[in-house]
This record gives sequence, C-alpha cells and structure tokens, in this order.
Amino acid sequence: MTVSSTAGVVREVDGEVAGYLDHLAVERGLSANTLAAYRRDLRRYLAFLAARGVSSAGAVTEALVAEFLASIRTGEDGGAPLSATSAARTVVAVRGFHRFLVLEGRTPHDPAGQVQPPAAPKRLPKAISVADVERLLVATKAPETPAGLRDRALLELLYGCGARISEAVGLAVDDLDRTDGLVRLHGKGDKQRIVPVGSFALAAVEAYLVRGRPALAARGSGSAWLFLNARGGPLSRQSAWAVLAGAADRADLAGRVSPHTLRHSFATHLLEGGADVRVVQELLGHASVTTTQLYTKVSADALREVYVTAHPRALHA
Repeated sequence: MTVSSTAGVVREVDGEVAGYLDHLAVERGLSANTLAAYRRDLRRYLAFLAARGVSSAGAVTEALVAEFLASIRTGEDGGAPLSATSAARTVVAVRGFHRFLVLEGRTPHDPAGQVQPPAAPKRLPKAISVADVERLLVATKAPETPAGLRDRALLELLYGCGARISEAVGLAVDDLDRTDGLVRLHGKGDKQRIVPVGSFALAAVEAYLVRGRPALAARGSGSAWLFLNARGGPLSRQSAWAVLAGAADRADLAGRVSPHTLRHSFATHLLEGGADVRVVQELLGHASVTTTQLYTKVSADALREVYVTAHPRALHA
C-alpha cells in the first residue's frame, strides 16, 4: 500500500475518531493532556489499520486489535516500543473508541471489548542487605526506655518473622509462645499461621515484656495487645510506620526501607540461605507459591554462585 492510499484509508475513519474525542471532551470532561494522549494513541491505531488495508471501523476484528497491542509493545508497527503502562493507556483509548461506535450505532459489534490491556509490572521493593538490617535494628531511639524496648522488639519481629505491619500491631500477648519460640500471626482474611521466632527477636520481645510493656500498660486501662502506645493502648499501624521510619533515618537508610522492604528482605535472605520456596510461602502466608516467587527473586550473583558450585560443567577444566 502506498503512502497516499494509506492516508486515504486513515481519513475514512478519521471523522469517527474526531467524534469520539469530541464526546470525551464534552460529555466526559477529560483534560486537554489526556485528550492529546488519546489522539496520539488513536492516530497510531488508525495508521496500523491502514497499513493492513482496513478501511472502516466495522471491518476491525478482535485479532487485529490484539495484533495492534502486541505491535506497540515491540515497535513492529513502525512506532517506538511502548511500556506496559503506555500500552495500557493506548488499549483503553482503542476500546473506548470501539465501544463509542457501537453505542452510537455506527458499527454492529465491538472487536476490542474482550481485549485486555497489559498488566503493569509489579514493582518489588529491593531487599536490603543483612548488614543494613542489623544497622536498622540497633538504631531504635533510647533503647532502654519502655518505648525503645518496644520499638526494638517490633522491628525484630517484622524482620524475624516476615510479618506484615498490620499483623505485628495486631498481635496479642497470648499470640506469642515464648517457650517454643512461635508466634501466631493473623493474616489477610483472618487466616492464621504459626511462624517461628528467632532467638534475637525472642530476646528483644522478652526484654520488652519484662522491662518495657508493664510501664506502658500502667498508663492505660488494661490491654491484651502486645505492642502498646504511650497511653497504654494498642500501637497503631501509623505509629509503627513512624518507628521504622525513625530507625531508618538514624541508620542512614531513609527512603530505602518500609515494612514491606523488611518482609521482602526476610524472604530473600531465607532463599539465599537455602530455604525452599514452599517453606517461605508458608512463612509469608501466601495462598499461592506464584505470589511468593514475586517476593523471593534471588539475586543474579546468588544464582550464579549456586550454578557454578553445583553444575558439573560450569567450571573450566
């Protein structure tokens, strides 16, 4: 197809695109920036259709829409490859365009209705090193005060058990089995799991229970929660976040550590130490091992080390 004929094909549906954009501006009130982005997306879509000899929106098939989505990710349509986020916006524009034509009675079917935009990649927090974890744990403020003892116990449990912050602040004293070194965590959907408590975390919790919690509890009216605030009530999720942020700042780790970072580091360090992924799945409380694998991506160096030491043909003779 020549350039002139391609332009002619595009012009046949260009009016429908203009009508759709007018609808978005007037009826939906989209911003000028969003409209400009949709205009660019649909211009690329029309060029793709024209290059395949499609002269009307009614002739578009679901396979063509799917092919367009694949081509904009790779750049095979002649444009720059798009990220998953930009491609998702483009497909939203295309789906909206075809839905508009059906509602307006201009086409009999919607070829894009079942085509899903690509899922944006899940961005995992980076695990911090064991040395950074140790710096964080010793950076609690005024460690021998009741609040300092509490903060150290909280951080030790977050990392030592891979607990979510909501699970940690939701602990009751009776959830902790100090004799056997176990803790009962209440996860999402009120699902419970039993997780071992390491010796460092257990010692920190023991110190808090003996020398810190009684003083905090005396300020309140009695509470079964493990972690208490300055008034003797349950420590809130926001306050626990503040504890972690303060320790991270004092350890020169500000901006690099969140409760989820500690959870990810817990899983990563277990895997790098040789733990089976299904064991880590149980410890994290994931229903699917697929979810666990998102948290437990072993570093390339660790994989290379295992490969070199384990594979019979990995080393040079």
